[in-house]
Amino acid sequence: MSDKAVITCALTGVLTNPATHQVPVTPKEMADAAEQAWNEGAVIVHCHFRDQREGMGFLPTWDVGVVTEIIGAIRDRTPGMIINMSTGTPGADISGPVACLEALKPEIAACNAGSLNYLKLKSDGTWAWPPVLFDNPVDKVQAFLDVMTANNVIPEFECFDTGIVRSVALYKKAGMFQGDPHISLVMGVASGQAAKPGWLPLLKEEMLPGTHWQTIAVGREEVWSLHRRALELGGDVRTGLEDTFYLPSGQRARNNGELVKALADVVREVGRDIASAEEAREILGVPKR
Repeated sequence: MSDKAVITCALTGVLTNPATHQVPVTPKEMADAAEQAWNEGAVIVHCHFRDQREGMGFLPTWDVGVVTEIIGAIRDRTPGMIINMSTGTPGADISGPVACLEALKPEIAACNAGSLNYLKLKSDGTWAWPPVLFDNPVDKVQAFLDVMTANNVIPEFECFDTGIVRSVALYKKAGMFQGDPHISLVMGVASGQAAKPGWLPLLKEEMLPGTHWQTIAVGREEVWSLHRRALELGGDVRTGLEDTFYLPSGQRARNNGELVKALADVVREVGRDIASAEEAREILGVPKR
């Protein structure tokens, strides 16, 4: 099914303030967003989870009760949807995401595969936020992989830079995980790999044979040409309000469904078909829950 493209929707992201940008926060809002994405062709949702206290929805949470309620709402609304859970957290304490993985057992979970100085400048040359190290040393990666293996969860290696892509091959050769790698090329973060379509063939060369891969494109108009090239090269694609607020026209998207519809149009323009949930499970080796 090499002509089938799998579409993922990243519903909300980590810290985007819902008071400024209309991102989903509550279980109902997350379920609504998942249904919008599903109706337009997405079969995987990538989920971050937000604090449910009044006025605190811009903060992440690893409260198992909150996460259970959100995932339950999504599964009730879109029973065929494949769940991809975020695990990204700075520092050595991974007890929160580990508890959520063990309680919810999503089909897929992000596994950040290397460290990155996460930086962004404003137009006046000052930092958009204080420079931060998103630290993912090998022992932390291994700890996540051990939990994912024990719970039959597929690791999706998020790679923010070229060396991180190459590290995934080293993890495989070192026996840190089983099966074919699943790689997400995160492109467009200011201090990571650029959202340049010409980089994709080079990055693909660094992947092991049998690797499943997709583009996660962060930015504005540049994300759409990147996704188009990924599809031409046989990759899968992800969009959603975590990654971009802007449609190919430059207009601001009102919701996740509009972004998925625009990406589905690109899939068809390239000459590929959109994978159903059942086809995506077969292509990616996703277990049924």
